[in-house]
Amino acid sequence: MIRINLLPHRERRRVAQQKQIAILAGMTAALGLMIVFAVHVAINSRIDYQKARNSYLKQQIAILDHQIAQIRKLKEQTRALLARKQVVEKLQDNRSEVVHLLDQLARRLPEGTYLKSLREDTKGNVTKIQLTGYAESNARVSTLMRNLDDSPWMAAPDLVEIHSVTVNNRRLSEFSLFLTLAHKTGPATPPGN
Repeated sequence: MIRINLLPHRERRRVAQQKQIAILAGMTAALGLMIVFAVHVAINSRIDYQKARNSYLKQQIAILDHQIAQIRKLKEQTRALLARKQVVEKLQDNRSEVVHLLDQLARRLPEGTYLKSLREDTKGNVTKIQLTGYAESNARVSTLMRNLDDSPWMAAPDLVEIHSVTVNNRRLSEFSLFLTLAHKTGPATPPGN
Protein backbone atom coordinates (compact mmCIF):
# COMPACT_ATOMS: atom_id res chain seq x y z
CA MET A 1 0.00 0.00 0.00
CA ILE A 2 1.09 3.37 -0.90
CA ARG A 3 0.83 6.07 1.60
CA ILE A 4 -0.27 9.43 0.48
CA ASN A 5 -0.14 12.34 2.82
CA LEU A 6 -2.76 14.86 2.05
CA LEU A 7 -2.05 17.01 5.08
CA PRO A 8 -0.21 20.30 4.54
CA HIS A 9 3.22 18.84 5.42
CA ARG A 10 5.15 21.70 3.84
CA GLU A 11 3.55 24.17 6.13
CA ARG A 12 4.24 22.00 9.13
CA ARG A 13 7.82 21.69 8.02
CA ARG A 14 7.99 25.46 7.53
CA VAL A 15 6.49 26.07 10.96
CA ALA A 16 8.87 23.49 12.44
CA GLN A 17 11.80 25.16 10.70
CA GLN A 18 10.68 28.60 11.90
CA LYS A 19 10.34 27.20 15.40
CA GLN A 20 13.75 25.65 15.09
CA ILE A 21 15.23 28.94 13.77
CA ALA A 22 13.53 30.87 16.60
CA ILE A 23 14.94 28.43 19.19
CA LEU A 24 18.39 28.59 17.60
CA ALA A 25 18.18 32.40 17.46
CA GLY A 26 17.10 32.52 21.11
CA MET A 27 19.87 30.13 22.09
CA THR A 28 22.41 32.14 20.07
CA ALA A 29 21.19 35.37 21.66
CA ALA A 30 21.33 33.76 25.11
CA LEU A 31 24.79 32.38 24.37
CA GLY A 32 25.88 35.81 23.07
CA LEU A 33 24.51 37.49 26.20
CA MET A 34 26.28 34.91 28.36
CA ILE A 35 29.54 35.53 26.48
CA VAL A 36 29.14 39.32 26.79
CA PHE A 37 28.34 38.91 30.49
CA ALA A 38 31.33 36.59 30.98
CA VAL A 39 33.66 39.01 29.14
CA HIS A 40 32.21 41.91 31.14
CA VAL A 41 32.77 40.03 34.42
CA ALA A 42 36.30 39.03 33.34
CA ILE A 43 37.20 42.57 32.31
CA ASN A 44 35.73 44.02 35.53
CA SER A 45 37.62 41.40 37.50
CA ARG A 46 40.87 42.37 35.76
CA ILE A 47 40.12 46.08 36.28
CA ASP A 48 39.45 45.49 40.00
CA TYR A 49 42.63 43.40 40.23
CA GLN A 50 44.63 46.17 38.53
CA LYS A 51 43.05 48.82 40.79
CA ALA A 52 44.02 46.73 43.81
CA ARG A 53 47.57 46.42 42.47
CA ASN A 54 47.71 50.16 41.78
CA SER A 55 46.44 50.88 45.28
CA TYR A 56 49.04 48.52 46.75
CA LEU A 57 51.78 50.15 44.67
CA LYS A 58 50.66 53.62 45.78
CA GLN A 59 50.79 52.50 49.41
CA GLN A 60 54.26 51.03 48.91
CA ILE A 61 55.41 54.18 47.08
CA ALA A 62 54.13 56.29 49.98
CA ILE A 63 56.03 54.07 52.42
CA LEU A 64 59.18 54.31 50.30
CA ASP A 65 58.80 58.08 49.95
CA HIS A 66 58.57 58.34 53.73
CA GLN A 67 61.66 56.14 54.11
CA ILE A 68 63.54 58.19 51.49
CA ALA A 69 62.62 61.37 53.38
CA GLN A 70 63.92 59.79 56.59
CA ILE A 71 67.13 58.73 54.82
CA ARG A 72 67.61 62.28 53.48
CA LYS A 73 67.03 63.66 56.95
CA LEU A 74 69.55 61.20 58.40
CA LYS A 75 72.07 62.13 55.69
CA GLU A 76 71.62 65.81 56.49
CA GLN A 77 72.06 65.08 60.19
CA THR A 78 75.13 63.00 59.40
CA ARG A 79 76.59 65.83 57.29
CA ALA A 80 75.87 68.33 60.08
CA LEU A 81 77.47 66.05 62.67
CA LEU A 82 80.51 65.51 60.45
CA ALA A 83 80.83 69.25 59.96
CA ARG A 84 80.63 69.76 63.72
CA LYS A 85 83.15 67.00 64.23
CA GLN A 86 85.53 68.64 61.75
CA VAL A 87 85.14 71.98 63.53
CA VAL A 88 85.87 70.34 66.88
CA GLU A 89 88.86 68.49 65.43
CA LYS A 90 90.15 71.71 63.89
CA LEU A 91 89.72 73.50 67.20
CA GLN A 92 91.54 70.66 68.93
CA ASP A 93 94.35 70.87 66.39
CA ASN A 94 94.55 74.67 66.56
CA ARG A 95 93.98 75.29 70.24
CA SER A 96 97.68 75.51 70.97
CA GLU A 97 98.14 78.01 68.13
CA VAL A 98 96.19 80.69 69.99
CA VAL A 99 98.37 80.19 73.07
CA HIS A 100 101.53 80.41 70.97
CA LEU A 101 100.20 83.44 69.09
CA LEU A 102 99.38 85.36 72.25
CA ASP A 103 102.66 84.30 73.86
CA GLN A 104 104.65 85.43 70.83
CA LEU A 105 102.73 88.70 70.61
CA ALA A 106 103.43 89.42 74.26
CA ARG A 107 107.11 88.58 73.82
CA ARG A 108 107.56 90.44 70.52
CA LEU A 109 105.62 93.61 71.40
CA PRO A 110 108.14 96.43 71.93
CA GLU A 111 107.75 98.86 74.79
CA GLY A 112 105.55 101.82 73.89
CA THR A 113 103.36 99.73 71.56
CA TYR A 114 99.81 98.74 72.48
CA LEU A 115 97.41 96.44 70.66
CA LYS A 116 93.81 97.55 70.29
CA SER A 117 92.40 94.54 68.43
CA LEU A 118 93.37 91.21 66.98
CA ARG A 119 91.28 89.52 64.29
CA GLU A 120 91.81 86.06 62.78
CA ASP A 121 90.72 84.96 59.30
CA THR A 122 91.33 81.35 58.21
CA LYS A 123 91.01 80.29 54.59
CA GLY A 124 92.09 76.73 53.89
CA ASN A 125 95.42 76.19 55.64
CA VAL A 126 96.34 79.89 55.73
CA THR A 127 95.54 81.89 58.85
CA LYS A 128 95.80 85.66 58.53
CA ILE A 129 95.95 87.83 61.63
CA GLN A 130 95.03 91.51 61.57
CA LEU A 131 96.55 93.60 64.34
CA THR A 132 95.53 97.17 65.10
CA GLY A 133 97.03 99.26 67.82
CA TYR A 134 98.93 102.34 68.92
CA ALA A 135 102.66 103.08 69.06
CA GLU A 136 104.55 106.03 70.48
CA SER A 137 106.40 106.39 67.17
CA ASN A 138 106.67 104.93 63.68
CA ALA A 139 110.02 103.42 64.69
CA ARG A 140 108.27 101.28 67.30
CA VAL A 141 105.89 99.96 64.61
CA SER A 142 108.94 99.10 62.51
CA THR A 143 110.51 97.30 65.49
CA LEU A 144 107.25 95.39 66.04
CA MET A 145 107.22 94.24 62.42
CA ARG A 146 110.87 93.06 62.63
CA ASN A 147 110.14 91.23 65.89
CA LEU A 148 107.07 89.54 64.39
CA ASP A 149 109.04 88.50 61.31
CA ASP A 150 111.68 86.88 63.58
CA SER A 151 109.01 84.81 65.37
CA PRO A 152 108.81 81.09 64.49
CA TRP A 153 105.00 81.28 64.80
CA MET A 154 104.36 84.33 62.61
CA ALA A 155 105.50 85.33 59.15
CA ALA A 156 105.24 88.08 56.55
CA PRO A 157 104.00 91.10 58.52
CA ASP A 158 102.44 93.58 56.10
CA LEU A 159 101.71 97.14 57.20
CA VAL A 160 98.33 98.30 55.88
CA GLU A 161 98.24 101.83 57.29
CA ILE A 162 99.73 104.09 59.90
CA HIS A 163 98.54 107.56 60.85
CA SER A 164 98.79 110.00 63.74
CA VAL A 165 96.01 110.25 66.31
CA THR A 166 95.52 111.91 69.67
CA VAL A 167 94.56 109.56 72.53
CA ASN A 168 94.24 110.92 76.09
CA ASN A 169 96.05 114.12 75.06
CA ARG A 170 99.01 112.09 73.73
CA ARG A 171 100.14 112.06 70.13
CA LEU A 172 100.36 108.39 68.98
CA SER A 173 100.65 106.50 65.72
CA GLU A 174 97.71 104.23 65.05
CA PHE A 175 98.65 101.25 62.88
CA SER A 176 97.02 98.31 61.17
CA LEU A 177 98.99 95.34 59.87
CA PHE A 178 98.45 91.80 58.63
CA LEU A 179 100.60 88.77 59.31
CA THR A 180 100.40 85.08 58.52
CA LEU A 181 100.29 82.52 61.27
CA ALA A 182 102.86 79.82 60.55
CA HIS A 183 101.17 76.46 61.20
CA LYS A 184 103.62 74.25 63.03
CA THR A 185 103.40 70.50 63.14
CA GLY A 186 105.41 68.56 65.64
CA PRO A 187 106.62 69.57 69.09
CA ALA A 188 106.06 73.10 70.27
CA THR A 189 109.04 75.41 70.55
CA PRO A 190 110.13 76.00 74.11
CA PRO A 191 109.15 79.30 75.72
CA GLY A 192 111.59 82.09 75.14
CA ASN A 193 112.05 81.43 71.43
